[in-house]
Amino acid sequence: MGEPIAHGPSAGRSAFVYGVRRTRVTLGSWQDDPWPALRRWFAGGFAAAVLLLAATWLIAGVSGSGGFVVQTIAPPFKVGNWSSVGQILTKNLLVLALHAMACVAGFIAGSSLPLQAQSHTGLKRALHEHGGRFAIIFVIAATTFSLSAQAVVLGGETASVAAALHTSPGILLVVLLPHALIELTALFLPLAAWIIASRRGEWHQLLAATLVTVAIAVPMLVVSALIEVYISPHVLAALI
Repeated sequence: MGEPIAHGPSAGRSAFVYGVRRTRVTLGSWQDDPWPALRRWFAGGFAAAVLLLAATWLIAGVSGSGGFVVQTIAPPFKVGNWSSVGQILTKNLLVLALHAMACVAGFIAGSSLPLQAQSHTGLKRALHEHGGRFAIIFVIAATTFSLSAQAVVLGGETASVAAALHTSPGILLVVLLPHALIELTALFLPLAAWIIASRRGEWHQLLAATLVTVAIAVPMLVVSALIEVYISPHVLAALI
């Protein structure tokens, strides 16, 4: 049964209270049985990571020397230090924050805005009622563009680094695979939760999904950074 939503200035507050309540209920249900949601999120994040790495390998294979100016004196090519770990973490946490913000925006567009639609009329009401659909289109388009742009840049850089190290892009990616898969899966967890929830019409779960996926992704990014700084250089030296 739907809950009554106030009209006028209090509509936004009522929608916020409703969202917080639904988030608590969702977190409680996941605490009892977290595995179905976790499996879906990790499958989506892992699939996005594999897709990006495969596209990187394909683009690197046709890029020749790549044409990028590269340096191989820092991780993952040379062993770094805690400063290197901090730099990698800072960069990845910024990306994770952007993905988490997209997840929160999806919650607002798909769950909160429709509840406030009753207090509006005309075009403004239509935008509130159909905010979820607009959000789906925007996030899918933005994600597709982001993956494509990253694949092109990473493919060129991979080709350039492989040429500088006198190896093939495939071997280079095998060396980078342990930390890259963990890192990319972690970064794509919020977006995977976003897309899955929107397709299932579970907009009210997105705020809870943001909190959980970020909490899972942060330690994964720490592990990935440690592997990149302290382990990948040794694997690279052994294989190349």
